[in-house]
Amino acid sequence: MMETHVMWNFWTRTIAGGALAAMLVLGAAYAPSIVKAQAQTVVLHRGNGAEPDSLDPHKSSGTWENHIIGDMLIGIFTEDIDGKPIHGAAESHSVSEDGLTWTFKIRPHNWSDGVPVTADDFVFSWRRILDPATASQYATLLYPFKNAQAVNEGKLPPDHLGVRAIDASTLELQLENPAPYLPQLLAHQTAFPVPKHLVEHYGADWFKPGIYVSNGPYVLAAWEPNNFIKLIKNPGFWDAANVQIDEVIFYPTDNTSAALKRLRAGELDMQNGVSSQDIDWLKANMPEALKLQPYLAVSYIAINSTRAPLNDKRVREALSLAFDRDTVADKVLKFNEAAAYTFVPPGTAGIAPGAALSFASMPYAERLAKAQALMQEAGFGPGKPLKIALEIGPAPDNKRVGAVVQQQWAAIYVDLELRASESKVLYALLKENNFDVSQAAWVADYNDAKNFLYLFRTESKDMNYGRWSNAEFDRLMAEADKARDEAARGALLRQAEQVLLDDYAVITNRYLNTRHIVQPYVKGFHPNLRDVNRTRWLSIERAS
Repeated sequence: MMETHVMWNFWTRTIAGGALAAMLVLGAAYAPSIVKAQAQTVVLHRGNGAEPDSLDPHKSSGTWENHIIGDMLIGIFTEDIDGKPIHGAAESHSVSEDGLTWTFKIRPHNWSDGVPVTADDFVFSWRRILDPATASQYATLLYPFKNAQAVNEGKLPPDHLGVRAIDASTLELQLENPAPYLPQLLAHQTAFPVPKHLVEHYGADWFKPGIYVSNGPYVLAAWEPNNFIKLIKNPGFWDAANVQIDEVIFYPTDNTSAALKRLRAGELDMQNGVSSQDIDWLKANMPEALKLQPYLAVSYIAINSTRAPLNDKRVREALSLAFDRDTVADKVLKFNEAAAYTFVPPGTAGIAPGAALSFASMPYAERLAKAQALMQEAGFGPGKPLKIALEIGPAPDNKRVGAVVQQQWAAIYVDLELRASESKVLYALLKENNFDVSQAAWVADYNDAKNFLYLFRTESKDMNYGRWSNAEFDRLMAEADKARDEAARGALLRQAEQVLLDDYAVITNRYLNTRHIVQPYVKGFHPNLRDVNRTRWLSIERAS
């Protein structure tokens, strides 16, 4: 999940209708510093990692953006307290016998400005994200929709997308192939509705404070770039009576050690992201607050296979062989994470077991010798090093891991430059295919192996950072989409992953654990495989 680039000055315009009334009732303020809330107002302060580029669900792709957007907008499905899909904007649904037609009944509810949410909002939204003019990086996630790929590639107009409003409260969606994961997909930000009436009126400005309206539990009150984003409770939300937090303020906290200090000082109630240099202290002093749990995520090093000599399989294999993932996981970082020798994390649904890197059981000394031989075959050696750059993010742990990679690859004649950038800059480089090798990570949008492997389909465009392309991989993925038998589909996905691994398209690193610090007085936070914890399910219960 990544992003686009939109910045603006701090807005102080009021929000229309019911949201303005809520602000007056709650005494909402736009102060840039943290002000202790009055007794009647429950405020949650969330450290959220990176600064968002956009709060438009069709222009965002980062988990840090999803945390905020998902508190304001709700799709056909949404997540329960455990991150599992439940009905959201739809109150019920039915599925045809062949699994290709899904019909949804939209629950009676309004946008926060009082305008009813209708089936046509979803038709408009899904056509918009797939319209090539929108240039949504994440549009490929919706390719299971009928004609979605053809629309996104400009081969068909948006009105040929397989979705229609039967009436104001009935939405019909047609699929290319059966998709057992569809409820999870329709809870994802790419499938969120946007308010047609505002997007058509304001265009690209629709998601700024003072204009933005939502159909979920919170509305946007303020955004001061690189400082905070403030949401306030939406009194018109259909389940508002059960929402316990009145205001939630999200802070960009790339510097996780500084965020921990803010949390200990009482400025934050929870923080997404922990540094390895703080982990021992947290385990000893705040064990109840530290949440290290496996989830559906993998860390890896992306390889730009369009650049020579990284388009040489021998070079890619050598880099992967020489990268000692076990040392990184066990000695450099201390998050209880396992070294990754597959791209799809263990336990992910929809795939047969068995895929693995060919050298998974090879001793590291033998791997290193083989890597040196491969590099020499490719024309490199002690007097002729390969000079490439590794792009890394701003966190201290990224620099630690980068230094280790630099040392390990020096043994196979690689002169590695480390280039650190802010998160938004790093992911812009990845999206634009403007790198040699780069740190990267993928957090599943839904629990199915396809969501990991689809990244490497040729058609996945800038989600496929390295632009790796393999006809056999694409064929196996297409066959898996068509398979009606669960076991046959799982076997095809396993074969596809093995093709990916055998061609060394990426360098797998670690299967990730969640890294949250949540104060014990914050209740309702449930670690889960999706690592989704919406504010609507949280509450604050301080000891009296």
